[in-house]
Amino acid sequence: MQQPSGIGITAIGAYAPPKVVTNADYEQHLETSAEWIESRTGIRERRYAADDEFTSDMGVRAVQDLLGRYPQALEGVDMVICATATPDASFPATATLIAAQIGLHGVGGFDLSAACSGFLYACAAAQGLVAAGINRRVLVIGAEVFTKIVDQTDRATAILFGDGAGAAVIEQVPQGYGFQGFVLGSDGAGAASLYAPCLAPKLPDGTVIDSRYTVMNGREVFKFAVRIIPESGQQVMDKSGLKVSDIDWFIPHQANIRIIESACERFRLPLERTIVNLDRYGNTSAATVPLALSEAVADGRIQDGQQLLMVAFGGGLSWAACTMKWYAGNGVQDL
Repeated sequence: MQQPSGIGITAIGAYAPPKVVTNADYEQHLETSAEWIESRTGIRERRYAADDEFTSDMGVRAVQDLLGRYPQALEGVDMVICATATPDASFPATATLIAAQIGLHGVGGFDLSAACSGFLYACAAAQGLVAAGINRRVLVIGAEVFTKIVDQTDRATAILFGDGAGAAVIEQVPQGYGFQGFVLGSDGAGAASLYAPCLAPKLPDGTVIDSRYTVMNGREVFKFAVRIIPESGQQVMDKSGLKVSDIDWFIPHQANIRIIESACERFRLPLERTIVNLDRYGNTSAATVPLALSEAVADGRIQDGQQLLMVAFGGGLSWAACTMKWYAGNGVQDL
C-alpha cells in the first residue's frame, strides 16, 4: 500500500429509531391524505424517536452500528464533531456527551450548527483538522431529533421530517482516495425562509419569532434548493477537476423527491445513479447524507474507488457540496 496521502472516510454507520410513522398516520389529525403527501414529497414513511430518546442517544447508536462493521474504528480518535440542529443542551456539546458514552474520554469535542448541511460542513472541518496535523482521527456524527422541534399540527412541516443519525471516521487514506473538494456557502438574508427559535424575539430582518417550532416557507426553500444543488454541485466538480460523467453516485440531501429529480435533470445524471432513501426516512436534516451513504455502502452499491458527489442544503440558508473517491478500507489505518 502506498503511504497514505489523502483524507477521507474509513468507517461509516447509521441509526434510525424503530418507530415508523406512515403517511396514513397523518390522516388521523391533519387535513391531508397519504397519496397527497407522497405525490408532493416522495415520502411514504419516516422514523420518530421515542419520547425519552434524544440526539446523543441516537448518535451513540450510530457509532455502535459503525463499530459493528469496523470494530477497530475508534482507535486513535482524538476529536468528535456532532453536526446537529437539535442538541441535547445548549452546552455541554452533544459531541462530548456522545464521546463520554462511547468511551472516548479526554478527546476534543464540539457541535456544529449548519442545519441540513451540517454533516458535510463537519466533514470539511474534520478534513482541515487532520490536514493541519491538529488531529489524527476525527469522529463525525450527524444526528437529529427534528420531530421534537416541528409542530405536529402543521401540515407544511410535520409530514416532512424524521429522526436519525449517521457516524463516520475521517483520517488519512491511501493516495488517490478521499475528499477531493468542498464548497460551503450560506446566505443569512434568507434566514426567515427556514429557522428554528431559540433566544431572540426576532430575526435581524425584523421577522418576529412567535412560534416555539421550526418555521418554513416551503415555496422559497424549494426555489432555493432547485437552484443551489446544481450550482454548488457543479462548483465542487469544477474545483475537483471532475465532470458529471465521472460521478458514479450522487448522494443529495433527502428533502423532497422533486428537488432531487430537478437536480438530476440539471446535471443530466440518471436517477439510477442517485442514492435515494427519503421514501423511508423523510428529511432527517444533518443525518440524511450519512444515512444514505451508510445504507449504500452496507448493501454494496458503493464500491472501492467509486466517485461520489454529495450535496446538501438547509436553514441559514446554508449549502454544502463535496466530492470524494470512496475508500473501502478496514476502518482504521496504520500510520
